[in-house]
Amino acid sequence: MTSDLEDQLRAVSLRVTRPRLAVLAALRDHPHVDTDTVIALVRADHPTVSHQAVYDVLRALTAAGLVRRIQPAGATARYERRVGDNHHHVVCRSCGTIADVDCAVGEAPCLTASDDRGFAVDEAEVVFWGTCPDCATEHRSEIHQSGRK
Repeated sequence: MTSDLEDQLRAVSLRVTRPRLAVLAALRDHPHVDTDTVIALVRADHPTVSHQAVYDVLRALTAAGLVRRIQPAGATARYERRVGDNHHHVVCRSCGTIADVDCAVGEAPCLTASDDRGFAVDEAEVVFWGTCPDCATEHRSEIHQSGRK
């Protein structure tokens, strides 16, 4: 019996290899992680997989459309398995946490450019910036504690 990950690789005409399966599994369980984190996750179960192999796999999976590479301004590139739905992201300015935000209208592109300059726009990418709930709570706690002194 073949696994779902193996079927996904075959569906885009990629050979099923241990490194590809390991990277897909890591991204399934840990969305929005950087390359170093993917390497650490893969090597935890497969210590012989090289750094270069993980880079090559990420490149191949991204090109095949199984993985999406995102890179918010000023941040390192991150990878996720959620593809094909034109969703957006919200990024914490404090800790760098990234979360998915569904498209505002639904279908790609979910935003309309005021002047598309003649382009046939098929995707809109939006990054929302702010403070995550954990960092906001920590900040409020620090303010509260400093006021008590």
